[in-house]
Amino acid sequence: MVAGSAADRVTTDEEEQPRTAFAIALRSAIATSGLSLDRIQARLRTRGASVSVTALSYWQSGKRQPERQSSLSAVRVLEEVLALPAGSLLTLLAPPRPRGASSRRSRATTEQPLTFPLEALQALLAKVGAPHALEQHHQLKLVGLHDLCEIAEDGGQRAVTARAVFQAGADGQDRWLLVYAQGDPEAGPPVLNTLRNCHVGRAEVDDEHGLTVAELLFDRPIDRGETHLIEYSLTNPGPPYPECRNTHYREFRRPVREYLLEVRFDPDSVPVKCRQYAGQGTSPMDRKELKPDGGNGVHAVALDFGPGIFGIDWEY
Repeated sequence: MVAGSAADRVTTDEEEQPRTAFAIALRSAIATSGLSLDRIQARLRTRGASVSVTALSYWQSGKRQPERQSSLSAVRVLEEVLALPAGSLLTLLAPPRPRGASSRRSRATTEQPLTFPLEALQALLAKVGAPHALEQHHQLKLVGLHDLCEIAEDGGQRAVTARAVFQAGADGQDRWLLVYAQGDPEAGPPVLNTLRNCHVGRAEVDDEHGLTVAELLFDRPIDRGETHLIEYSLTNPGPPYPECRNTHYREFRRPVREYLLEVRFDPDSVPVKCRQYAGQGTSPMDRKELKPDGGNGVHAVALDFGPGIFGIDWEY
């Protein structure tokens, strides 16, 4: 099962692109300036623009194009830092491509994750000692899951808190693998904290795809028929908070009896429209409009759902 939100578009191995005019011009300007990426990042920061060294590297290599509003604002400052004429980099940017969860839902399957290459996930699973986790028969069933996604005033994702209940199908079940896709890889991985009945074991991060895989080790092993409840949170630093493309979802590779998704918004940034969406296999996406409650939030429930994708998106 994968949790996440939609991300800026990243070119994968299966979808290699020639270096864009923007990337060529940026690489040339950086080389001419004689500045390292670290020094460029520092100068951007002093001017109020927050861009990671990884993002700068991706931009000049053509792996990623700045498309978010905060990224475009940073490019304007970058032109100043590199002593370029105003607009000389911005005018070279290609139109944004369809990206994020909404653009991928129609072709998402239970075999290929929604927002990152399957190979990236398999590499991290191998690093945490679970190379066959996607294929093997699991003896730990997810009975119920509750996600609370908190959206900050700037529209970014502040935190996700999850409460999960499992039932063992065999004796000695003592861990669950968390897979989380960060909606905005440029922001770096969220901070994982365990809150109840578990602790973090081996954990690995793929910065390029904003992907985190971690073992959540139970406080005690459970035997066949027993249930176990855990709670954990993923917290992002800010502001600014990572972009989430106005959506939060879970990808379920196996059925879940009950999934409750709650999205809570900052009182000063409540959207005008919220909808739940659900898709299984190649079936058309089911959608339903949601009404905010008195606590500036919405929720949606999936019963006996999966494999498939279930989420909430919104418009401001």
